[in-house]
Amino acid sequence: MKLTSCKMAAASTANFFTTSTAPCNSKPYMVSKSKSFGLRFNSPNYLRSFSGLKAATSVNCESESSFLGKESTAALRDSFAPKAVKQNRDTVTRFQPRASFKVAILGAAGGIGQPLALLIKMSPLVSTLHLYDIANVRGVTADLSHCNTPSQVLDFTGTAELPNSLKGVDVVVIPAGVPRKPGMTRDDLFNINANIVKDLVEAVADTCPDAFIHIISNPVNLTVPIAAEVLKQKGVYDPKKLFGVTTPDVVRANTFVAQKKNLKLIDVDVPVVGGHAGITILPLLSKIKPSVSLTDEEVEELTVRIQNAGTEVVDAKAGAGSATLSMAYAATRFMESSLRALDGDSDVYECSYVQSELTELPFFSSRVKLGKNGVEAVIPSDLQGLTEYEAKALEALKPELKASIEKGVAFANKQPVAA
Repeated sequence: MKLTSCKMAAASTANFFTTSTAPCNSKPYMVSKSKSFGLRFNSPNYLRSFSGLKAATSVNCESESSFLGKESTAALRDSFAPKAVKQNRDTVTRFQPRASFKVAILGAAGGIGQPLALLIKMSPLVSTLHLYDIANVRGVTADLSHCNTPSQVLDFTGTAELPNSLKGVDVVVIPAGVPRKPGMTRDDLFNINANIVKDLVEAVADTCPDAFIHIISNPVNLTVPIAAEVLKQKGVYDPKKLFGVTTPDVVRANTFVAQKKNLKLIDVDVPVVGGHAGITILPLLSKIKPSVSLTDEEVEELTVRIQNAGTEVVDAKAGAGSATLSMAYAATRFMESSLRALDGDSDVYECSYVQSELTELPFFSSRVKLGKNGVEAVIPSDLQGLTEYEAKALEALKPELKASIEKGVAFANKQPVAA
């Protein structure tokens, strides 16, 4: 049996249309709704994982793109217990995922915010999506509200409505800020984006201090320490719930390695550690799964490309913006992982820039285990048994990352925090 079409119904229902023999690209046969049958999850998590770009289960589609890769595919497959009911040769399977989490996107009308909102709205784990920006968010909300997926979308415009956008929220995603332009470094964005992040995190601290906070706004190496200091000053800092989203580096590394070595992308997993700018981005190519052989030249070439991937997009867009679509995709992957963890999945791992004792630096990106309360564990094994090239690169990135962290902390501590 192969999946032939997947649609999300307006009445908070996802419908998978299947036939017994048709290939994935063939036209599905459909029967009336009165002849459909119900499907209940046998997993306590109902839907442990979801990818809006892929539906791969025991009802198989031949796509190989995924937010979460091989582990997600297995988790998704294990989440269903489909029961086929034969009606002549046509079969319709209907399931209802439990949408129970509220998500807020701060900066939802921007270049990252809009595609991010679309992708998150596709998640059956999201019941309500709050979109906040200083302008132009009402149109984005109206547009998204026409998509027949379960989550309700609400708009909030301007600082007066910021607190309401955060009420009862489980996860806050912050892509707000100005994008990079050709010739700009992430540090060039600092003076503008630092104040934006500071103000938004203050509102989070006042309204939903227990929420997971995903920081996308660049420079992440500095904005995460700023957020931490703001939360400390507000007396609500929980280091387990503050994340710098470095997933773009992971998905880029996976993509570039798969292309270079002609591998199935769904099988590739490259841990990326350090930070999220230039040489602080360190892909551990000796830790690739599945194991592959790379020459010294290939390691150098891939490492430099991964480190400069954001600049590659900025230059290609020639002044028309920075990386937005790949950022939104990667941020959605991290969002889905967080929601799976909140939903009780005990096997969720992602790389993220978090408070860490893995090195002497107070913040460091590495693989972490996610749980209902945030970071359950920082995984040290990736930093063990490094190659000489990786060990030297790790030491080389530390001074730059340390300076960025200190700059962020200093900025936050000299700025007055709103009462």
